[in-house]
Parts: sequence; C-alpha cells; structure tokens
Amino acid sequence: MKIQDLKVTEKKDTRSGFGEGIFELGQSNSNVVALCADLSGSLKLNKFIDSFPDRFFQCGVAEANMIGVAAGLTIGGKIPFATTFANFATGRVYDQIRQSVAYSNKNVKICASHAGITLGEDGATHQILEDIGLMQMLPNFTVINPCDFNQTKAATTAIADHVGPVYLRFGRPKVPVFIPESTPFEIGKALKLQDGEDVSIFATGHLVWKAVEACKVLAEKGIKAELINIHTIKPLDAEAVIRSVRKTGCVVTAEEHQRLGGLGGSIAQLLAGEYPAPMEFVAVDDQFGESGSPEDLMVKYNLDTPDIVSAVLKVLQSKKKEVVQ
Repeated sequence: MKIQDLKVTEKKDTRSGFGEGIFELGQSNSNVVALCADLSGSLKLNKFIDSFPDRFFQCGVAEANMIGVAAGLTIGGKIPFATTFANFATGRVYDQIRQSVAYSNKNVKICASHAGITLGEDGATHQILEDIGLMQMLPNFTVINPCDFNQTKAATTAIADHVGPVYLRFGRPKVPVFIPESTPFEIGKALKLQDGEDVSIFATGHLVWKAVEACKVLAEKGIKAELINIHTIKPLDAEAVIRSVRKTGCVVTAEEHQRLGGLGGSIAQLLAGEYPAPMEFVAVDDQFGESGSPEDLMVKYNLDTPDIVSAVLKVLQSKKKEVVQ
C-alpha cells in the first residue's frame, strides 16, 4: 500500500463504522448481543436494535451494572458488546472491568465512542484521554483504536471471533474514509501505509490521517517517512515496530491520548529494551481538554498535521547528532 494510492471517498464518523459492524454481526452470529448505558443513538445501535430487539439490553445510566451483566452473559456463551461513551466505559467503571472482566478473563467486548479531544464541545469531563492507558494495563485485555469508518467496521467484526476481553475505541466526528474496504483487519498486526528510510511514524486512531497528510508534506521536503498504522495498541506488533526502526533509526508516534500511558509509551518501552533510537511524541502533554470544535482543539493541543511534521524534523536532528557522535 502506498500513500498516493489512498483515496478519500467521503467523511464518516468511526462510531457509524461500529454500528454497521455490529449490525452485520447480528445477522451472522446469533450469540452476539448488545448492551448500552442509555446512549444507543449515539452508539449507532438503531439498526441492530430494530432487527434483533431480543438481543439488546438497555441498562440505563448504570454503567457498572452493565459491565456486570455483560460478564454474566458470557457464562451462557453469549458475546456481549457493552457500549457507551469512552469516559463512562473505562474511568467510571474501572473496578468492575478489572474484577469482573479482566481478572475473570470474560469474553466481553467494551466498545467506546466519543473518545479523545475530538469529542469537542462536550468539554474536559467527557474528553477522556487516559483510556488506552487504563485498559492496556489490565492483564488479558486487547486494545484496539481504528482510524476510519472502514477500519472500525472491520475491527468490530474481527473482535467477535477473538476470545477474551477487548476494548474497542472510536469517535464522534466525521473524518476521512481512506482505508480500502477490502483491507483485511488482523488483531495485533500493524498496517504499513508507506515505505520509507528516513523516519518511522507510528500513528493510531484519528491521527493516522493527520500522519498521511504529514508524509505528503515531508515528501516535498525530500524526507522519506515510513508510516505504520498501529490499530492494535495491545498486543503491540513488536516485530513490525523493531523492523521499521532498525531501518530508519528514529521514531515519531502520533495519538489522540495523553502522552503518558498511550501508544508512544508502549513503543518507547519496547525500543528501550530492543533497539533504543531518538524519539518524539505527538500527544496531549499532561493536560485536560476543554470545550471547542474538534478542529480547533486538535490545533491547540498540538495534534495536527504540522505538529507531526515538526516532530519529524526535530527527531531527524537528533538522529544526525547521534551519527556525528
């Protein structure tokens, strides 16, 4: 796959990709059930509910109870998809997830919308930027953060076949759809979008498209960036990461999450033990969000295309210094 071959077909919200994915699962797998904490419209569950009303459980504003119910449903062989906003799906119910799902290794799929700063106008209380860190620290959990409508739909159907707890993260705003619908989704396998030899860019979620745009800018400067879409944060595709960094010698990570505990931290920890290299992070720097449009917030919190370009230019300077020394 090459960046120049990626065509934006339209703009769609990734939560709609989840809605389409779970509807297809409803048709193909009778064990799939959906639960929601009073936000079924926001989670795009209407098609599933209309078609399979007996397999939908409205839990109300009782997220902790929803997690317990989901864990119980797995005992009877069901595959529960527990859905709500990311802030409520992780922070509000962390103890229930830890004890009833992770520790018990139950086959629950926690599917969370409205994640990150791009939630926008709802403000800091809803813009969770710590959820990836929270969930990937839990033993037994798989953590997935797809980048567009097509990849979210594919991820949704893929996690139904995966046995074990999963956290699937997606968002509210309409973003470019650019991953071809036919692209296979493999849990734990990174997706290379462009070969390069000067710098490795590892991006996840909404920052993948920003990184695509950054690579185009960098190409105009004569910089050949290797771009890899890390849709699965845990398990991290260590082989793909190390192989890329051995070739390029420096790294930039890009994510809509706190700098601490996210993708960048996971890659830094991996490289520290396997192949230390100069590294820069594009992420929220130890701050809460605020109310504003998604576009304005991405700029203010340094998560935009120019920020990725700047991080690459900076890490290339560090790489040059290492070579000189």
